[in-house]
Amino acid sequence: MKRDLRALADGEFDVLILGGGAFGAAAAWDATLRGLRVALLEQADFGGGASAECFKMVHGGIRYLQHADLRRLRASCRERSALLRIAPHLVKPLPIIVPTFGRGRQGKALLGAGMYVYDALTLGRNAGIADTERRIAGTRFLSRSELLQLFPEQRHASLTGAAVFEDGQMYNPARLVLAFVTSAASKGAVAANYVQAQRLLWSGNTVRGVEALDSLSGERFEVRARLTLNAAGPWAEYLLQDPDRFGHHKRGHFSRDAYFIIDRRPRSPYALAVPGHSRDRDSLVNRSARHLFAVPWRDYTLIGVWHRPFTERPDTAQIEEAELEAWIDEMNQSQPALQLRREEVCYTCCGLVPFGSGEATLNELSFGKESRFIDHRRVHGVNGLLTLIGIRFTTARGDAAHALDLLMQQWVGSAPARARTDQVRLAGGDIENFAALLASALAVRPPTLSARTIEALMHNHGTAYREILKLAADPQQQGTLAGSDTLIAEVAHAVHAEMALTLEDVVLRRTDLGSGSHPGRAALEQAADRMQKLLGWSVQRRDRELQATEACLRRHHAACIDDRSVSSGAVASL
Repeated sequence: MKRDLRALADGEFDVLILGGGAFGAAAAWDATLRGLRVALLEQADFGGGASAECFKMVHGGIRYLQHADLRRLRASCRERSALLRIAPHLVKPLPIIVPTFGRGRQGKALLGAGMYVYDALTLGRNAGIADTERRIAGTRFLSRSELLQLFPEQRHASLTGAAVFEDGQMYNPARLVLAFVTSAASKGAVAANYVQAQRLLWSGNTVRGVEALDSLSGERFEVRARLTLNAAGPWAEYLLQDPDRFGHHKRGHFSRDAYFIIDRRPRSPYALAVPGHSRDRDSLVNRSARHLFAVPWRDYTLIGVWHRPFTERPDTAQIEEAELEAWIDEMNQSQPALQLRREEVCYTCCGLVPFGSGEATLNELSFGKESRFIDHRRVHGVNGLLTLIGIRFTTARGDAAHALDLLMQQWVGSAPARARTDQVRLAGGDIENFAALLASALAVRPPTLSARTIEALMHNHGTAYREILKLAADPQQQGTLAGSDTLIAEVAHAVHAEMALTLEDVVLRRTDLGSGSHPGRAALEQAADRMQKLLGWSVQRRDRELQATEACLRRHHAACIDDRSVSSGAVASL
């Protein structure tokens, strides 16, 4: 995967895709499989926005039973199954416990009936999933004593036990986005990060591409295409602020969805549903309040998701300290035994997604229902352009396919058939049984590498892990970055094969260095040193990269920046 701006400027593409998040990346993969010549532009780094900041869950649609929306339920289940098939190294089932209390809305009978209905509506959920560990199990129940063995803090007088259903979980959302991008590039797509679409190019009332800006060099150039898919998420509608072409287009409503990671090792593989303070006002059936989730992920626990209507520019979205304190209070009020402390919060995440309504209170929310599709030919009389604003990572593949179907209606001649992206494995995903492949890799691992390092490589790269191990055999690439399980060779692989251009790209999206906790100043400096040699950075550029990465980590790692990040000139406190 090479960043070739000359190929972008000199080419004439069939489809230009703006936005390298989950939806744009999935669209690029789909379009290449249709045999189209594809260009993909991302203004920052691939998967660096809401896609990377998502809650890491792959939802199968059970929540839509409350809305009696069977179409969305089946669509979500279909997309969860697709991701389990095409990226078995990055997606796995996640069992979720919902405690039951007494009878009525909180009891086992009502909840179990709903879950059994869901099972019946999704009988084909495991079709084509050969790996038994990647199959979604049906509803099951736990007795009161079984639940208390797993979560002893749930000891309430009216507790009767729990119902269990399964959804999916991503090991690393940013790497899943990258798997789509690298898959598209391997089939001929020309992709580039840090390239901004400045304005649309026109031929009469037809969009013919964009004028682009290379954020790194300041160079401007044109990217021309027959059709353009605008999939830039919360940024997409800024390209439509042209009254002469699009009228007085008003941006849709967005929610800033947020969650945090706490430094507690999970006691079990089960996620726990916890009642929050807000209600979904559009739900036809509600147990009481909308659930929050405490979710095991690697060595940490994720807690979320909180929603807040957001009307400001996307790049200003962040989590405020007062909000964090309020969320901790909400969790502790709902689960007093949790005794969550501020200093345990080691990572905060937020991203913008479409919201149902801009009119909401803290306790009454109208959530986004579906991705937004704007066919500008029908809405504005503009040809050659379609806008897709995706709502959930889960539906990225399917919504991207639908967006391309709509766009292909403008194709002159016989349009290429839809690709089977629900069946074709992504890069690294040609795995029949992940556990067996992992076991074989561990059996022959070099004695200098830990099992954790091999397992992380397998999850992040799938079958491509062997390429990194070959790099790690080079004496200059041997070993891991200080205090981490990340191989030094992963930095070189990220630069040479995955278009990593900044230290943040490597730390936050190509490797596990910045996942969950601050990796320590020594590891950052070591990674920066490697990138300096590989990319020819000056000393000043290296120092700027370290400074920018530390600032980014401070925005995310809310409380766990400790003396590991201290070195000459480093500031450890917030």
